[in-house]
Amino acid sequence: MNRPQKILGAALFDLDGTLLDTAPDVAAAFNALRAEQGLPALPYEPIRLQVSHGAAAVLRLGFATAEPAEFERLRERLLELYLADLSGRTRLFDGFEIVLGALERHGIPWGVVTNKPQRLTEPLLQQLGLRRRAACVLSGDTLPERKPHPRPLLVAAEQIGVAPHRCLYLGDALRDVQAALAAGMVPLGARFGYLSAADEPQRWPVAGWLNDPLDLLPWVGLDRSGQRFESVLNAG
Repeated sequence: MNRPQKILGAALFDLDGTLLDTAPDVAAAFNALRAEQGLPALPYEPIRLQVSHGAAAVLRLGFATAEPAEFERLRERLLELYLADLSGRTRLFDGFEIVLGALERHGIPWGVVTNKPQRLTEPLLQQLGLRRRAACVLSGDTLPERKPHPRPLLVAAEQIGVAPHRCLYLGDALRDVQAALAAGMVPLGARFGYLSAADEPQRWPVAGWLNDPLDLLPWVGLDRSGQRFESVLNAG
């Protein structure tokens, strides 16, 4: 984890592969679709590595040669199957409950900015008891723009009342880093997320990599137990 250069005032998160480990439920829906088509299940790990890139990326693992109209029909069916069991296996990544609790105790707002559609994002967060805790939630269709465009992040900062330069944005895809930089936020990478060598994360212009969620806490002036620490870092 890179040492923070200043203490930040808010934390914004990508959803799949960053805040939540959603891959088990996405993989189950994908393999249910495969079964409907009379096809065998695919291994979990290749599916997991595509989850952050959306339903179309997952679908291409097994249906890349489908004609466009058929591909769209299958994509919609995948989303239907996923919506039917959004949170059966999905959990916060280990350590995030401590992180969110610490942010809330110290009055540090946190929110979600994701490209996941609202019809999936909102019920998922509701089912996990997170929606009421988040200071803001912007989905992929909340605005006309979506990541890597910076506008969703800028709107999130406006909603929580924290200047963009005092916000961190944590994600596990290059578009997350690009959006954060364009919004003037501090981009952090979730090394514990759904990264693969093909993503070339070593080339991403992040301010720091988090090996686990607890590595986020120093960026908002807290130690790994969630307590304030005396800091000589610039608070600007």
